[in-house]
This record gives sequence, C-alpha cells and structure tokens, in this order.
Amino acid sequence: MTRLYIAEKPSLGRAIAAVLPRPHKNHDGYIEVGNGDIVTWCIGHLLEQVEPDAYDVKYKKWNMGDLPIIPQQWQLAPRKSASKQLSVVRKLAKKASEVVHAGDPDREGQLLVDEVIDYVKLAQSKKANMQRLLISDLNPAAVKRALGKMRSNRDFIPLSVSALARSRADWLYGMNMTRAYTLLGQKGGYRGVLSVGRVQTPVLGLVTRRDDEIANFVPKPFYEVFALIPYQDIMIRARWKPSDACKPWQDEDGRILNRQLCENVVGRIKGQPAEVTESERKETRQAPPLPYSLSALQIDAAKRYGMSAADVLANCQSLYEKHKVITYPRSDCRYLPMDHFRQANDVCQAIANNAGELSNAVNGADTSLKSKAWNDKKVDAHHAIIPTPKAVNAAALSSSENRVYQLIARQYLMQFYPPAVYSEAKLAFTIAGGLFIAKGRQLMSPGWRELLGRNDSTDETDLADKVPPLEKGTVLTCQDGEIKDKMTEPPKPFTEATLLQAMTGIARFVSDSSLKKILRETDGLGTEATRAGILDTLFKRQLLMRQGKSIHATEAGRGLVYALPDEATYPDMTAHWEHQLQDMAEKKCAYQPFMDALQSRLLLMMDNVRQSEVPPSLRELKSPEPFKGGKKRRYRKGTGKSGSKTAVRSGSGRTSKKKTS
Repeated sequence: MTRLYIAEKPSLGRAIAAVLPRPHKNHDGYIEVGNGDIVTWCIGHLLEQVEPDAYDVKYKKWNMGDLPIIPQQWQLAPRKSASKQLSVVRKLAKKASEVVHAGDPDREGQLLVDEVIDYVKLAQSKKANMQRLLISDLNPAAVKRALGKMRSNRDFIPLSVSALARSRADWLYGMNMTRAYTLLGQKGGYRGVLSVGRVQTPVLGLVTRRDDEIANFVPKPFYEVFALIPYQDIMIRARWKPSDACKPWQDEDGRILNRQLCENVVGRIKGQPAEVTESERKETRQAPPLPYSLSALQIDAAKRYGMSAADVLANCQSLYEKHKVITYPRSDCRYLPMDHFRQANDVCQAIANNAGELSNAVNGADTSLKSKAWNDKKVDAHHAIIPTPKAVNAAALSSSENRVYQLIARQYLMQFYPPAVYSEAKLAFTIAGGLFIAKGRQLMSPGWRELLGRNDSTDETDLADKVPPLEKGTVLTCQDGEIKDKMTEPPKPFTEATLLQAMTGIARFVSDSSLKKILRETDGLGTEATRAGILDTLFKRQLLMRQGKSIHATEAGRGLVYALPDEATYPDMTAHWEHQLQDMAEKKCAYQPFMDALQSRLLLMMDNVRQSEVPPSLRELKSPEPFKGGKKRRYRKGTGKSGSKTAVRSGSGRTSKKKTS
C-alpha cells in the first residue's frame, strides 16, 4: 500500500515529508519516505487553458464574425515549464494505491490539484477515496496536526467548481473582449493589442478617471476660521466647527466656500467670552502594525524605495526559494499561527546575522511580548510574510533583496516592542454661540516606532503649548479671529503604492453598499499573487505609463476605457462575480446558471461591438512602439487588417495564480 501526497508547491511537499517516517530518498520531483509513501508536488498550475486555435484552427485569424468564442468541451494543456513535473505526478498517481490532495486550503489550491487528478485520469476508485490535507502553517507541529485531521476530498467539490467557474469565465470574458476591441481599434488604424480583462480593465479605468479628474480640476477657494484665545503666555488657536445651518455654504467635504460668512464669524467672536464646554486629556496606545501580506509589503516598498510591485515580488521569490530566509511570499494574510511564537528567539538571531543594520533593533526586542498578530483564527491558506530562522551570509543578498528582507524583518521585530504611547488633549470652546475646538497630540513613549528610523514631526510639539489643561467651565476671552485663505487641490496622480492600495481597498470606489461589502470581504481587485502581473501587463501593453513615480493612462488606455461599456471599466462586475462564486463554493448557487448568464451577456456585447462604428476615442490612435524587454510577444501573420501582425496571447485569463485577467 503506497500513499501519494500531491502538494501544491515543492516547499509544502518538503514540509509534509519532514514529519513522515525516515529515512528519506530524494528523487527528481518527489520524495520517498521511510514507510514507502511518496510526496510529490505541483509547481503552481501544471496545466493552463489552451488558446482558441486549439479548439478550431480558424481562430488563428482574429475575426469579428467568430465572436464570441465559446468552447463546447473545455481543454487544458501542460504548461511548457511544468510538463516534466506533470509526467512525474502522472506516473506516481498510477502506481499509488491511495492519493492525498495537499493543495493550498483555498478555492484556487483546490482546483490546482483536482485538475491534475482529472487530467492524468486517476482511476475512479482512487478518486472516490481521495483524502484532503489542509495545511496553512509549515511548522512541523502544525503539519502533524493537519495529517491527523484529513477529510474526504469529495467534501471540497463545490470549492473546486467555484474556482473552475472563475477560471473559465475569465478566459471567456478576456479572450472575447480583447479580440473584439483590438479588431475595433484596427478599424480605426491602431496596430496594438487593446487588452481587456475582468480585473485589469477596472484598474485601467481607475487610473483614467483619476487622470480626467486632475485634467478637469478647477480650483476653488475655501476658508478656515480660528479663534485666538490667550491663556498665560500661550495663544490657543481653536478651529471653528460650523453648525448645520452653514451647510448651504459648504462643499461635500464640509469646507466653507463663503468668505463673507467667515468674516461675519470673526466679527462676532472678537472680544467675546470663550467658555470651555468640553475638556479631555487622555493617554492612547498605538499597537505595532501587523506583519506584512504581499500587498502591504509592496505598498511600503514602493513608498520607501520606489520599487515596483513586480520587483518586490521577484525579490521575495528569491528570498524564499533561493535563500530560504523568508516564509511563503504570495500571502494575503497579516496574522501568524501560535506555533510560530516559539521560534521568535531563533528568528531574531537570524535577523541579527542576516541584516546587521537591525542588530540594535533585535537587542531591544522583548520576545516575551505577544502582539495581536498571533492569532490562529485569522490564519487561512497562508500566514503573514516573516523571516525564517535560517542564517545566511549577508553578502549573499543583493542590495534589493537586502532592502526587502529588512522591511520584512523590521515589521516582524515590531511585534516584540511595546505600543507607542501618546498624550492627547481636546478643548471645546463656545464663543458667541459658535463651537471652536483645539486639539493636540504628543508622543510620550515611542515603543515600536523606534524601529521606523525617522521622526514624525507632527508628534514633536509640546502638548501644553497647544492645548493647556483647562477645566470645564473656565471662561477666557477671545482676543480675535483669524481667517485662513486656502484653495482646493486636485487629487494626486496614482503611484505604484497608491494604486496597489486602491486595488486592495477597491470597495471605497463603489457606491452600491451591498457591492462594497462583497469587495471588502474578498481580496479586492486581483489577488496577492496576481496584482503585480496585472500592472505589468498594463505597462507592457502600453495602456499605462510611468512619469517619474506617477502612473497615468496612455492615449490608447484612455481610448479603450472611453470605448468600453461602463460595466467593463468599474469594479462592480468583479463584486457580482465574487458574490456568485462564493455562493457556488457554499452550494447556494450552481455552475451552469452562472456560465449561461455570462455567455448570454457576451453574445449581446459582441453584437453591440459588431454593429457599432469605431468610437471617436479609438480613431487615429498612435500605434505602440514595439515592446522591448521581458518575454517576447508571439505574433502570427494575417490576424489583422491587410495581413498586419497582432499579438495573440491577450487577456486570456488562463488558469494561473500568477497571471489572470
């Protein structure tokens, strides 16, 4: 009797083997353990959606009349880079008497191994008895516990169906919409790919609309009023808080737009009694920020070092796979399993060795402190990205690897520092019937903020100089009023950091409250594993461009957004899909109605494109320069107007955790 474990990735496979009987024999693509059982692994997705021409050779040529392309019998093909490992898994599965599914404990991980099991045609008897191993923590104790709690893989069929629906829906939508709008662009003379995807296009829409807001912005004056109230040798500056009666003269952000109203307030309060109607002084504690998820790390690295999301991910992969000094990086979780707390001293020693610059921070760490990061209930498929206990020669890390490692290590060390302590004060004055508020905040004890390596100037003011300790009922005199003339400013262009923040917090760009809730509960736009690739695709297809740190839509990107229906350029559709896919995973919704509805919608959309004239935004677009760097696009002759060459691999939304549309 041979049991075969099929893990999602080599690191998970090694973690499983590590707790199984010894001795171990390492083979090419698998490990044989002491009792004869075998552990093998996938390398992410071993299979991918085939291109349209695999279904019918006529689809090699892009033709509006062929759209929408809807496969009747879906096909997968081995990824070129993974065909060798697929052969290993196939041979082992045929020999094994029992198979254990050890994909990541999420819907993508469920499908990833299930699709391999189907592709290698595992015997029905083995498939019916297949067990599911759920591991979210690679610590040996956690892996052993998981091995003792295996369930039937049949319990997880709905999760796999949900992932399959997402994969196929992304392919249908991305492939058909990309071909339709690229062909429409060709009619207007554009010679590039106008890539459309369920995720990438709303991101392009975000940037385009931000660019438009900036371009169309008209600055307006607004005003702030302060009461100047002397007390001993201090001048208290209390800001006026307008009453509801002033709303007609305020904008949606509460700013006063009428200077005459402000002048009237100043005239009324000058020389008048200022009574303290509220006095509050309190100490507040700010807990350390949680360890990093991939997006949180990418955002901080972009802010601090100007690194792109793709660069951060590449350095993380190297730190994880090559140097083995950080845990799995493609994580959307910011919490840690309790088992990891026991490793704190070992991890801290490794940090001191691997990043000498943090040795003082390590010395100041109190590993008996337990921050809110340690929470088994908050850990799902993966835990936060943290350093491992492995020590390496610091010179082995490149400068960019070292920067990323130090960010991860510093964030981890913060968990062993006390909270930052602030003293906060507030005084509310009533003057001539109006409300005026003075606030102050002072950092008393830096705690974890010591590790930031920079001072926060807003915390350096002596609190007593701004908000003295006055008792409620104290009456002072308002010496004068002051009007600050200000101008509204346009929104700032997106940067890599703020665009990633927008993708993770996409709910705030949606007005429908039910959709907001769905998007808050999901990953937002894209996933930790795909966001860098989505941005990279938009840059490579020359739909987005960089100007210094700012990110803008190109002429082609703007043209595409203006030409597309609104539903394609807003995140609402993703929320609707996610809602249905989650229902599918919970057996509240079936696969076929979801796919039927999408196919019907695509038929209508393709008819609309066929019948429409070339939109003004796609006329006379400047064709892109040939793409330089990275992987070459694959071109085929005769796919466009007059036998022009057009990129074929576009918006396919193939089944991959690394790249979706």
